[in-house]
Amino acid sequence: MLSEHAKIAATYRRFATEEARGRSPLYEAFAQGVAEDGNVLTLLAGMPPPKRQPNLLFAALRHVGGVPRDWPACRDILVTRWREIQAVMLARSTQTNESGRCATLLPLLALLPQPLALIEVGASAGLCLLPDRYAYSYGDHAVRADDASPEAPVFPCRASANTPLPQAVPRIVWRAGLDLNPLDVANREQMTWLETLVWPEQTARVARLKSAVRIARADPPRLIQGDLRNGIASLAAEAPKNATLVVFHTAVLAYVANQSERAAFAASVSSLCDYWISNEDPSVLPDVAAQLPGQPPPGRFLMAFNGAPVAWTDPHGAALEWISAAGLTA
Repeated sequence: MLSEHAKIAATYRRFATEEARGRSPLYEAFAQGVAEDGNVLTLLAGMPPPKRQPNLLFAALRHVGGVPRDWPACRDILVTRWREIQAVMLARSTQTNESGRCATLLPLLALLPQPLALIEVGASAGLCLLPDRYAYSYGDHAVRADDASPEAPVFPCRASANTPLPQAVPRIVWRAGLDLNPLDVANREQMTWLETLVWPEQTARVARLKSAVRIARADPPRLIQGDLRNGIASLAAEAPKNATLVVFHTAVLAYVANQSERAAFAASVSSLCDYWISNEDPSVLPDVAAQLPGQPPPGRFLMAFNGAPVAWTDPHGAALEWISAAGLTA
């Protein structure tokens, strides 16, 4: 059986090679450094398991001490200012509200019977509830609402040739989000934390996040405090009956540690809505991943429609590899 140190080190090595590599050289170096440093591993082992994750550690470090230039500088801040970093990690969470994921959701949403009513589980600030207010670039194929704001962010996404690219944004007549700790787009401190969760080299992502926040501030989506194990049924009951109800979530179920609770949610959610879209690490819903041959491509989420695999997606929405559209009706 692996020790706590070994488990944490393995998590950071996996983050370095499968998530940060090719996206953030700094975070790749930081994660490899943590994995090899017994003192830092001891500090992390003293944290509750949900608070040991790389994204939370590095965001808290940047919140306290800015962006280190390399691993030695990173380690110095970690060791000398650990109490401050620890306090931030215990008080906050990785509610990364990556609105760029709308680019991977859009082709699927556009295939569904219109108009739509959306419920997002784990909505954070609700930025992914606004796919009809953004613009998209799938190579030379652009999608933008006729009435989109000039400030609307443009989300680039590399889509495979067989992806059914939409001609227009979906028509959404109702939307609401559920989160343990909903964030307020009007709260400057909360939005600054969201910016800190974006990886340091990804300045374009920060710019798009700021644009999405400005769009949301003009007409914020409704957000309710609650979790996926309770509260979603009453919210679903409020959706208009003349709209197609879609419940979706991205990078959320990994925070539900109990696999049986994930399975219970998966078993129940389809009874609450017309369509259920999940966009998660393939290990989170193993019954979905088991429907595909071979091993999942490293560093990819698996998007599923009513429990059936639809596409491999980049965790931040930058790429989409379509698998199947079986069972979809437009």
